[in-house]
Amino acid sequence: MRWDQSHESEDIEDRRGESSGGSALGFGGGFGGMRVGLGGLVVLGVLSFVFKVDLISPFLGLGGGSSLPVAARREPRVSSPEEETLKRFVGFVLDDAQNTWTKILPEQQGVSYRKSKLVVFRDYVRSGCGDAQGAMGPFYCPADERVYIDLNFYDELKRKFGAPGDFAQAYVIAHELGHHLQNVLGIERKVRLAQERNPRAQKQLSVLMELQADCFAGVWAHSTGQRGLLEAGDVDEALRAAAAVGDDHIQQRTTGRIRPESFTHGSSAQRKEWFGRGFESGKVSACNTFAEN
Repeated sequence: MRWDQSHESEDIEDRRGESSGGSALGFGGGFGGMRVGLGGLVVLGVLSFVFKVDLISPFLGLGGGSSLPVAARREPRVSSPEEETLKRFVGFVLDDAQNTWTKILPEQQGVSYRKSKLVVFRDYVRSGCGDAQGAMGPFYCPADERVYIDLNFYDELKRKFGAPGDFAQAYVIAHELGHHLQNVLGIERKVRLAQERNPRAQKQLSVLMELQADCFAGVWAHSTGQRGLLEAGDVDEALRAAAAVGDDHIQQRTTGRIRPESFTHGSSAQRKEWFGRGFESGKVSACNTFAEN
């Protein structure tokens, strides 16, 4: 992806110097409306292998549950030049995506876009939806309208799940901003109410929310192509990332079995399909995942 490597975003909140109080964070709760990020299950799956503890089942409807201690208080780590470059890249993608939505949302939907903030953290963070760990992966909190990401997630996405590349990284940010767009459009609130009225439909509605966020990410990617920011192979990188965080792919890697009835984010094929729909059309209206169910 072509980008300005000197770019500094005013909408980045750097909380990498924060540390926890050494408490434990359970993985069985709902985190006050927090949307467990597209990569949260990826990292939880990796940690399940490393620590021999089932951290993923509560999020995939497989039962079980556990808690993982939040990292103890420590001296702030010095950031590497590579991490600082990654932070600038994330800020560039954030600003480019939000500038895109500021332009096209009124044109296509007659709705004004309001900007989100992106919080960069290490290991642990306090959000408007509760305390969270980097192990959860990137996530969006509708309560404070912020995207949260531990930059170490990208290393896991590349090494453990074979989804390298800067546009794979960009897809992650664009997907989480897709959840913010759902908040701006009032979709998030309607889905939450529907889930409360019909608890049996919670997982299905969650899948539709995630697929729509993938589609919104594709709409932004479409705009980058129009503006000459795409390079050869970028779209393939995004599609590999979408496939890597499919529920079926993660379940196969972590449990050795696939249970579609427990999906909360969608299969690899679904995630690739809906990103593709957004990318090919460039239209918000192409992303109505709820109309087909």
